[in-house]
Amino acid sequence: MKHIHAGKVRDLYEDGGDILLVASDRVSVYDVTLPTPIPGKGALLTQLSLWWFERFGDVVPNHVLSGTDVPPEFARRAIRCKPLQMVKVECIARGYLAGLGLKEYQKYGTVSGVELPPGLEEGSKLPEPIFTPTTKADVGHDEFITFDDVVNQEGRETAERLRELTLEIYRRGAEHAETRGILVADTKLEFGRDADGMLTLADEVLTSDSSRFWPADEWEPGRPQHAFDKQFVRDWATSSGWDRTPPGPEVPPEIVEATRARYTEAYERITGNTWTD
Repeated sequence: MKHIHAGKVRDLYEDGGDILLVASDRVSVYDVTLPTPIPGKGALLTQLSLWWFERFGDVVPNHVLSGTDVPPEFARRAIRCKPLQMVKVECIARGYLAGLGLKEYQKYGTVSGVELPPGLEEGSKLPEPIFTPTTKADVGHDEFITFDDVVNQEGRETAERLRELTLEIYRRGAEHAETRGILVADTKLEFGRDADGMLTLADEVLTSDSSRFWPADEWEPGRPQHAFDKQFVRDWATSSGWDRTPPGPEVPPEIVEATRARYTEAYERITGNTWTD
């Protein structure tokens, strides 16, 4: 087994021609990995992704070979995957206005070139979900790009398919989550091509790291929303006075525990399963 890449949260290993995608307990905010882990986070992310991968199997192929055939030290937090040639686009679907999308809308009235109606505020539900891609930066921050930018980079057929798949997965995932009392404000997806050139869903799907999850019964536009995701840690980091440059601040025990509780609740609500360590 060969370690081939260390990301902010995930590590990649090559094992007999397969890829092992291992989710750590690290947490990253503003592209900086904080020094304090969230115990169990890697397993929660992995198991929720596996649940969604199976649910979307009729929409698009995915990279999963096994969620159990992994080394014992990686049990529950690793996926054995097909190697892919990754598409250099972060595919983001938004159903509500928040985060960087809100900031761009406030400046220009658009997100990734998509015009939105005037008068929207933080947390507003959009008239319909929109595809708002970004660059996939190896170093530094991802940047908003337009659909036409994706066409220029990947070709029209691929760009249209990425948009179609991203919005379909978002819609289906959001509809299910809402029946469990969770609004999916937005989510980020990644795709690659397998050895036959087939566009394939990869990385993670509709997790608390890649999505904004809000409790439906507390949703109120015009203010920040309660978060079942790492926005809670972002908000704490911002309030701590940290300037968003490395190294990140140590996370207090009460923030660690509250974050873990949010990730656990999101998993249990969405899947209907009870989480056990």
